[in-house]
Amino acid sequence: MSRIGKKPIPLPAGVKVDLAPAAVQVQGPKGKLQVALPAVIHLRREDGHLVAERENDQHAALHGLVRSLVANAVTGVSEGFRKELDIVGVGYRAELKGKTMLVLSLGFSHPIEFPIPPGIEITVDPRQTHLVVSGADRQKVGQVAANLRALRPPDPYKNKGVRYTGERLKKKVGKTGAK
Repeated sequence: MSRIGKKPIPLPAGVKVDLAPAAVQVQGPKGKLQVALPAVIHLRREDGHLVAERENDQHAALHGLVRSLVANAVTGVSEGFRKELDIVGVGYRAELKGKTMLVLSLGFSHPIEFPIPPGIEITVDPRQTHLVVSGADRQKVGQVAANLRALRPPDPYKNKGVRYTGERLKKKVGKTGAK
């Protein structure tokens, strides 16, 4: 039994849902998203909620997956998602160049230009060491944050690099030296 698939998806005010046999289109104040539906899962409206149903018990995992994807789309267009990153290191910083380019100085011999994909908004604090990645699509927000972190992952010896806010790192001990 899929416990997640059985839970109804609440529809907040201002969110419009168009149900089609192959896809669901969710529109709200933060944007518009479309979620593809497999043929064995059906959605129906029920007094302010969406309910996902499956044809048989063979598709229990798919049932929970589709329900989670649609719930994330509804949350994304109503509230949005965000990931926060910290840049740690002497001389490491970030700055926005327009609305479509992020320029990062991460200790390399050259600055890194990171194009901001459509549907994603990145803000940089005045100290230039804190980034906030936000958008309506949860998967896209997480992927952009992971791509930014991958540009300079945290170093286990000096703890320098790009990390998620609140991420705990294990610092390793360096060489002890010869006696």
